[in-house]
Amino acid sequence: MEYADIVAALVGVFAVAWIADMLTGRRGLFAASLVSATGAACGWFLAVRVFGAATMDDFLWTAWAAGGAILALVAFYLFRNTR
Repeated sequence: MEYADIVAALVGVFAVAWIADMLTGRRGLFAASLVSATGAACGWFLAVRVFGAATMDDFLWTAWAAGGAILALVAFYLFRNTR
């Protein structure tokens, strides 16, 4: 399977968004998914393009993407305005 790492990253990022949505008790899965996907794209960009720590041929960039998603979700829920 040529694109197994991409599928694994997408499933992992959605799982992180779903878990974050369940832990916060909110029903904003779309917002959590959008923030998580943006953070994952940033994590991929840092790993592959900026630092050169990973390539698209291995699974290491998926960990960077998951880390970016988690960091983005933490920042989203920490600095979100709750009126």
